[in-house]
Amino acid sequence: MNSVALLSAAKDGILTGAVYALMATGLTLIFGVMDIINLAQGILVILGAYLSYALQVHWGIDLFVGLLITIPLMFIVGVVIERAFIGRLKGPEKTAMSILVTYAVSLLIEGALNMVFSVNDVQLHGWYVAKSFAIGQVHFGYIYVAGFILAAVLLSSLYIMLYRTRFGVSVRASLADQTSAALVGIDVRRVSTITFGIGVAITAAGGMVYGATNSFNASSSYDLISRLLTIIVLGGMGSLGGAMLAGVGMVFIGDMVGVLWSPVWSSMSYFVVLVIVLLVRPQGLFGKLSARVA
Repeated sequence: MNSVALLSAAKDGILTGAVYALMATGLTLIFGVMDIINLAQGILVILGAYLSYALQVHWGIDLFVGLLITIPLMFIVGVVIERAFIGRLKGPEKTAMSILVTYAVSLLIEGALNMVFSVNDVQLHGWYVAKSFAIGQVHFGYIYVAGFILAAVLLSSLYIMLYRTRFGVSVRASLADQTSAALVGIDVRRVSTITFGIGVAITAAGGMVYGATNSFNASSSYDLISRLLTIIVLGGMGSLGGAMLAGVGMVFIGDMVGVLWSPVWSSMSYFVVLVIVLLVRPQGLFGKLSARVA
C-alpha cells in the first residue's frame, strides 16, 4: 500500500473529523443539559451552509467573514426553536418526545429550504477552496486546514466558556443533575435555552466548512444526522470529550478503511465500530451507565 495514500487518508480523517467533532459537540451538549435528542441538528448544519451561500452570492461576503453574521443568526434560531418547541416538553417522556418534535422541526426547515433554494445541489466557493499546499508528498487543502483551525478555536472557546466562566459552572451543574442545580439557585430553564442556542450556533461554522467541501441540498441533512448521532452515541451521550474524540476517530477510521480496503465500506465502518464498542461499553466510550433524572 502506498504510504503517501495512507498519510493523505490519515490527514483528511483528522482535519475533517475535527469539523464533525464541532458539530457533534453541539448535539451532545444539548442532550447533556436538556435530555433532548436533536434530530434537527443535521438540517441546521445545512441551514448554516445555505446562510453562508446566500451571503456570498447576494452580498459577496467571504465565507469566514460571513460567520460573524451566521453564528449569531443561528444562535437566535436555536433560541427560537427552544422557546417555541423544546421548552414545552415536560415529564418523563421528554426525551422520547423530543425525537418527534425535532424531526418535525427538521421537516419544516427542509421544506422551507427547498422552496427558497430549490432541490438542486450547490457548493460554497472561495479562492482557498480549490487551493492546497504540500508538505513532502502530502497535499493539504487550505479549506480543510482552515476548517480544522476554526474547529479548534471554537472548541477551545467552548471549553473556556464551560470551565472558566460562571455560566459554564451552571452548564456543568445542569449536565450533572438538573434537580440539584435548581436547588442551589441555578435557572435551569435559562441555561437550557442558552445552551440550545450555543449548540445550534456552532452548526453555522460546521455548515460553512461542510458546504465548501461538499455539494449539498436540503436532503444532505439525512446523511449528516446519521453520522452525528453515531458520533455522540459512540463517544457517550452527554460527553463533550467523547464527542470530540469520536468525531475525529470515526472520520479517521472511515478514511483509512477507504484506502486500505474499499471506499464502498468507508461509511459502513462507522456503524461497525459503533456496534463493536457498544457491545463492550453500552454507555459509549465516556458515557455514564445510567442516564440522570431531569
